[in-house]
Amino acid sequence: MTAAPSSTASEILDVAEALIQTRGYSAFSYQDISDALGIRKASIHYHFRSKAELAAAVVDRYAARFSAALAGIAANPRKSSLAMLDQYMAPYFEFSKSPDKVCLCGALAGEMMALPGAVRTRVEAFFEEHQQWLARILQRGVERGEFVLSSRPARMARMIFGALQGALLVKRTTGDASQLADVAAALKAQLRPAR
Repeated sequence: MTAAPSSTASEILDVAEALIQTRGYSAFSYQDISDALGIRKASIHYHFRSKAELAAAVVDRYAARFSAALAGIAANPRKSSLAMLDQYMAPYFEFSKSPDKVCLCGALAGEMMALPGAVRTRVEAFFEEHQQWLARILQRGVERGEFVLSSRPARMARMIFGALQGALLVKRTTGDASQLADVAAALKAQLRPAR
């Protein structure tokens, strides 16, 4: 069992997460974290020896929060599959309220080839987990007579995930707050209820 990070380590992770979500991996430094927290860079290196180690820890923590949330959403057998998808989309809408924040792993994916291998692997695993979860919820919807899909669940899951991630990036670029809402509405319109 991994020990909980110290208060300073948690603050470092918080700042690093926000910097990656708004600037990306390549555009932040330990100096940025030092300035934000008023601590020396040596203090950051004490907790995270390298930027790659820090980024891996940020992704691990972010992915663990999402994994727990996905498990919680899927745990309620009385909830409709569409309600589960609405819950899944909620964090995307939270991100869209910021002028520049996107999904952490979406931000990292934009510079995938520049990332250390351990961080790339974690981003890939995050994407795979989300697409598999979405496919299971879509399949559940079909089995319960809630959805009639135009394609198999795994393919629809890829479309939903890619569209949500892309909508955040376009929203950040254009500043158009309706971007994500329009995409989410169009995606849900594809999930026709069974007749």
